[in-house]
Amino acid sequence: MRLPPPLLDLALERLRCFEEQVSIRTDTLSPLALIPRNLPGHFPRHALRVWACSDFVANTCIRNPMLALDLIRSADLLRTYPPDHYRQQCRRALSPVSDEQGLFAALRRVREREMVRIAWRDLAEMADLNETMGDLSRFAAAVIDEALGKLYGIFGERFGVPHSPAGEPQRLVVLGMGKLGGEELNFSSDVDLIFAYPGTSHTQAARTGADHAVSRRARARGGLSNEEFFIRLGRRLVQLLGQTTEDGLVFRVDMRLRPFGNSGPLAGSFDALEDYYQIHGRDWERYALIRARPVAGDIAAGEVLLERLRPFVYRQYLDFGAIDALREMKDLIAREVQRKGYQQNVKLGPGGIREIEFMAQALQMIYGARNPDLRARPTLVVLNRLGGHGYLPEPVVGELSAAYRFLRTLEHRLQEVDDRQTHRIPEDGWARERLAAGMGVAHWMDLSRMIDEHRDNVQRRFDEVFAQPSAPVSVETGPGENAHGQEAPSDTEQTPVHELSGLMRMDECQGIETLDRLGFPDGVHAWTVLQTLVNETSLRFLTGRGRRRLEKLLPLVLQTVADRAGAASATLERVFQVLEAIGRRTVYFALLLENPVVLEQLVRLCAASPWIARQIARFPLLLDELLFPDTLYAPPGVPELKADLKARFARITPGDTEQEMDALRQFKQANVLRIAAADVCRVMPLMEVSDHLTDIAEVCLDAVLGLAWGDLVKHHGQPRRRTRDGGGEEGKAPPPGTEPMGFLIVAYGKLGGFELGYGSDLDLVFLHDSDPGHTDAEKPIENSVFFARLGQRIIHFLSAHTSAGVLYEVDARLRPSGRAGFLVSHMDAFTGYQHREAWTWEHQALVRARPVAGDRDLARRFDGVRADVLRKQRDPGELGQAVCEMRARMRRELDHTRRGLFDLKQGPGGITDIEFIVQYATLRWADRLAEFLIYRDNIRLLEGMAKAGLMAKQDADSLARIYRRYRARVHALALQELPPLVGETAEGMPEDARASGEGIAREETMGDGAPSDGTPSDGTLADRAMNDKASEMPFAEERATVSRVWERLLGDFSSTAKPTGRATQGRNHEE
Repeated sequence: MRLPPPLLDLALERLRCFEEQVSIRTDTLSPLALIPRNLPGHFPRHALRVWACSDFVANTCIRNPMLALDLIRSADLLRTYPPDHYRQQCRRALSPVSDEQGLFAALRRVREREMVRIAWRDLAEMADLNETMGDLSRFAAAVIDEALGKLYGIFGERFGVPHSPAGEPQRLVVLGMGKLGGEELNFSSDVDLIFAYPGTSHTQAARTGADHAVSRRARARGGLSNEEFFIRLGRRLVQLLGQTTEDGLVFRVDMRLRPFGNSGPLAGSFDALEDYYQIHGRDWERYALIRARPVAGDIAAGEVLLERLRPFVYRQYLDFGAIDALREMKDLIAREVQRKGYQQNVKLGPGGIREIEFMAQALQMIYGARNPDLRARPTLVVLNRLGGHGYLPEPVVGELSAAYRFLRTLEHRLQEVDDRQTHRIPEDGWARERLAAGMGVAHWMDLSRMIDEHRDNVQRRFDEVFAQPSAPVSVETGPGENAHGQEAPSDTEQTPVHELSGLMRMDECQGIETLDRLGFPDGVHAWTVLQTLVNETSLRFLTGRGRRRLEKLLPLVLQTVADRAGAASATLERVFQVLEAIGRRTVYFALLLENPVVLEQLVRLCAASPWIARQIARFPLLLDELLFPDTLYAPPGVPELKADLKARFARITPGDTEQEMDALRQFKQANVLRIAAADVCRVMPLMEVSDHLTDIAEVCLDAVLGLAWGDLVKHHGQPRRRTRDGGGEEGKAPPPGTEPMGFLIVAYGKLGGFELGYGSDLDLVFLHDSDPGHTDAEKPIENSVFFARLGQRIIHFLSAHTSAGVLYEVDARLRPSGRAGFLVSHMDAFTGYQHREAWTWEHQALVRARPVAGDRDLARRFDGVRADVLRKQRDPGELGQAVCEMRARMRRELDHTRRGLFDLKQGPGGITDIEFIVQYATLRWADRLAEFLIYRDNIRLLEGMAKAGLMAKQDADSLARIYRRYRARVHALALQELPPLVGETAEGMPEDARASGEGIAREETMGDGAPSDGTPSDGTLADRAMNDKASEMPFAEERATVSRVWERLLGDFSSTAKPTGRATQGRNHEE
């Protein structure tokens, strides 16, 4: 396109000024001789267009002609930069700089040169839109990163280097937000940044002796806090980039997107950011974080931070509730356009750039959690993927993409005129014609029609996506459907939920009458607990938005509870307990409102188990597990458990012990909830329940051992030890991360026997087989001390109380000599103790002892020692008397059987009697058990005894059946938060236990059948009811059977048994 005469004259006049300046600077009579002759033929024509349409480029080149000559002669003006060019260029430019004043000048020189190049290539159409946006974004990131690196070095010399509590150096993380994060920066954009750092601690003492007041204070305090260091560093970085000097500025910096905006600290720790977004995060902040990207500082740590924030941005469920918030934002945009007169603004006006970005990011928010492919940052990429996955029709994607390219190009041309941040279409004719020429269009009227066409398309699509529904609907609902795809009620149809919607405004009589009509057996009680929840708990302090969400949710909760037959009053109290607990994060109210399946599962599980209700109330993150019933009622296997935990660790900063401990606890809670859900709904048999609980514990132990080992090695080095075969270099430590480590965790009790329950603690013994010597650190410690600390560290990881609770309580009293013994025993000492000093009850405990984590070679040695000890020849009389003495003592101290109640665990003929029978038979006839001796669980040991002829098959089968039934009842009572006591008749049962059992059975059998979400079928629930009714039958037959077997095996010793005193040195067997 030819330039109009006025613009051509302007360009030629500017060229003459440029030649004059070149002549003055170079003493050259013919300045054009300095320009290479091999330039493309279109270069002069393009140059005239650039100089006519950009005052910024022309004036900069006239003021600094050598800059233009350098761009031309270096060919930088004619070529596309590789991705890493800007970082290398900025590094070269800043490498000679040693102080802050020099940084100010050097950065502005680099900025001037590169902005001229980018504008020239864009106006001359040597670069397309993607290259222009990419160059601007990469240049900004490189400038920020290199400037930060220089400042970090200067501040480190002055104040010391920030460190983590573990002693690792820390660097600032700079998140680029908005267009910088999306790699779509415009020509005269400011940069939106958030500053973060991994953790709290202090800097090392300053290393220099410079006479600096702050440095002296820092040294006096032992260093600045990390927060103070990074805030000072961030403040100086903002000044360095955004302060206007005689050389201009680099980038205007906007920090208002950080937590709490201008009133918040300039830099925050990862934990502080995560807490902020979980508690205070608003929908617009989710929207902003979609395009967040680490652009400077510790990039790897920045990726970890974003992974930690991902659940806030992308919720696990289809986030249709975000549509309401986004509509509110859209209305705010429209009002802002009217108030500020943005109609001619190509970014903020109707049909402008912001509406395209808004549509793309809104759909990302809704669908991004379930479809990770949508978690891209550049708008054009997101639009293309939305079309590819069917979330937007392809014609719509085509229209929006074309409009985006056009409007972003127009935005650049507007800003390249004077390097000014403007988005407004000019009003005078001269400026409009020049804008048309910059866009390659002959006349303004033609360009104006193109602008209107694109903006009309965008506005039409924007209004379609965010159309206000006639009923509460999502973007997926069809005509006459509600947000869940169900037919919406007519105006004359009164649904129960509709009737309940005004409940909060009713008086007491109306409210009770409504609840009675809804089906609550006790409307007065339901009304009372409802009023208590709303007016006497922490929910009375909800924000306006939270209150509105609660008022919408309560009718749905009441209806869902009333629809389930059974103990509605108890269920309502449990559900309200959960609602009160999640009130701090009302986003969970939205989760329940928008996902009927979650509310249904919540009510179902609260009705079935107060223990589950309490767990969800204590740890509201568990609500996310209710989203997917297909996985809720199908707990994962060991490979899936390990993959889940690995993914959780990947989202946190390595070495952050607090985060690691919380991740372990959340992992356990989520997976135990799945098991409990399957258990109460009887879709999983008892043995599988225990197996899954055991699997979770073993995965946790393996992870804890790895974390504790790595932490100790980091501080103290690895223990030096000889190679196992006796060869190799003596005293050499094994390579990091390789076996053998010479350490073993042995599980006793319920964990060792694959019989873990919901509240079981872990009976653990720690063993090592290291040689006398030291670790290989600069400041070594003795190997024995290393392993003792390793055991202590493991117990701390497991039993410490954090915000996420306790992982497991640990009992280590079964170690040699009990409390008086070493926490971690050498394998040789353990072997000698078992052969020469251990009491009979300790050999009983060894029956179920099993290696669960650590060195595989050491585990094989332990199995050999166990087998040898169990096969020892024993006097039958002494063995029988010792077993009976211990059982008698336990019964006196622990049995809670009384008139009408039977203690399932400790009562005569109960669980412990069966376990003692198995242990006695194993110790007496271990040499005849052959291959069955490898088993640790009672069921398979009983099977082995029957096959080996040590016990009548009928007796073994009866004991196994009774043992399963007892344990099933103990599990059920634990989920009802009741002790392991049952009535010998229905009349003798505790009232609350009987009510709970009857309520669950009645509720499940009277349901509408199996829901389509993968929960139990009618047949399974009917079985559940039969089993619950059977559990109320007398236990006399079972107790008598166990007692008969006991008498046959141990009857001769029971009458002569006397209490033993030695057991007090360890612990009561199987307390």
